[in-house]
Amino acid sequence: MSYYDVDAILTDAEKVPCQFEIDAPDLGHLDHSTGGLKAGTQLSLPLWLAEMLALAAAGEDARAPLTLNLPASLSEAVVAALKADPRAVPLRDQSLHFYGVGVRMLDLFEEPELGAVLRRTFVVRANDVGLHARKADEGVGGQGEEFLRGLDEWERALFRRGHEGVKGAKEWTEKVKKS
Repeated sequence: MSYYDVDAILTDAEKVPCQFEIDAPDLGHLDHSTGGLKAGTQLSLPLWLAEMLALAAAGEDARAPLTLNLPASLSEAVVAALKADPRAVPLRDQSLHFYGVGVRMLDLFEEPELGAVLRRTFVVRANDVGLHARKADEGVGGQGEEFLRGLDEWERALFRRGHEGVKGAKEWTEKVKKS
């Protein structure tokens, strides 16, 4: 992804749950308190900040200032629902950048099962996105609008590209017929 990719920037801004492992004086503003943060304090931080703090260690034996946890959008309940039927879960309700957050979490956590579920989810849902993109010229109404509302940003980009491809192919065939 590009440094200037808006979706990557918004993905990095998604909040993830963390727990401080050490006392952090003068960081009380992170949880709207006047003092510092005590060890064991739980709060949500933007992914970019949480990642930096979770990977930071001052020495060989030093531990990281905080522990990073999987966000609610990748909870066991959501993953179980995705295993059952990926089409039944409106990903946008979980996170606007569901797949982006998932990929970033897979970079940080060793979760092969989560990776397999995300991969299967994308493949199954991409088929539906392609079918809806092909029929978009007929008007998106009723279930079509509800379908589009449940898509995350990756799926919306896939839908736009699929729709533009179908539209371009129709224009080309009409142009060829006229020639």
